[in-house]
Amino acid sequence: MKLGLSIGDSFPSTVQLMQGIDYAVKRAIQLNMPLVINLSFGNNYGAHNGFSLLETFISDMVNRWKMNIAIGTGNEGTAGKHTGGILSRGVRGPSAIIELAVGEFEKTFNLQIWKNFYDQFDIALTSPGGIRVGPIPERLGTQQFAIGPTEIYLYYGEPLPYNIQQEIYIEFIPAKNYVESGVWKIELVPRNIVVGNFDLWLPSGGVVGPQTLFLRPTENTTLTIPSAAERAITVGAYDAHNDSLAFFSGRGYPRGNIMVKPDIVAPGVDITAASPGGGYTSRSGTSMATPFVTGSIALLMEWGIVNGNDPYFYGEKMKAYLIAGARHLSIEGEYPNPTLGYGALCLRESFLLTQ
Repeated sequence: MKLGLSIGDSFPSTVQLMQGIDYAVKRAIQLNMPLVINLSFGNNYGAHNGFSLLETFISDMVNRWKMNIAIGTGNEGTAGKHTGGILSRGVRGPSAIIELAVGEFEKTFNLQIWKNFYDQFDIALTSPGGIRVGPIPERLGTQQFAIGPTEIYLYYGEPLPYNIQQEIYIEFIPAKNYVESGVWKIELVPRNIVVGNFDLWLPSGGVVGPQTLFLRPTENTTLTIPSAAERAITVGAYDAHNDSLAFFSGRGYPRGNIMVKPDIVAPGVDITAASPGGGYTSRSGTSMATPFVTGSIALLMEWGIVNGNDPYFYGEKMKAYLIAGARHLSIEGEYPNPTLGYGALCLRESFLLTQ
């Protein structure tokens, strides 16, 4: 499935992705054929709780037909683009200070803070030059101000019909050429905290330079969107050459620890595959791991649905068999876990469970 053309300097829109999935599902229904979609696409724009508009759409589409969608967790595991913490419960507790290193020559970038709507805190920003603004009171809508040579757009969102969480969006825009480089401090000043957990994400991929990252990042909850979709089969990566961890693999659990993601992992380090334009190449990433799972699903669907052995071998049933057949790697002591989910793909063991 071809996703679509990039829009300006950005990625293809998620609307194009939704249109592509919708077409594939309608075509499968028309042909009365089972369907498995391989989705190697993700970004950091959302709450990472599995209930973004795109993820809800994916879960709804999986329920429409004899199908599965396998989605890679992305390559943000150790990229330094996520951090989080917990504020003390109650009124006027201690603040949390997040340090963000901004590399040179950043033209503009944004970050998102995701919180519980019922947790109330204000925000203060301190520039690398020592200029502090705030605490800025929580007020729905957009606020705009300058900190030295950098313009700040601060937006407090509100819950949506498909998402109970609240987004605080901060955009850094240079007054001249570049955002002020150095260490920025983001202070969360509590007013009334009920639960207190919060997360921050920078854009994924190459949207910001490698020197722009959180100084105290956390590797969990780094799976990209839409890989946390509840009905998807979410795939991380490991190094099958020695059964070791693939450091880049995006990790769970989704925000709020409401479900286990990834579901399983597959080989994703130094995988030889066809190269665009001809020939072969060796690459690493969850985009290389996910097709192993997609192909396994296709083989199981062929045995079950096409060959008439099990006409209901799809959806959550397929996920259950893949999880039940997954192999536990020694790099984790307890399963499931945020790194490997329920374990490594083993098509043989999943198939034997059907006998």
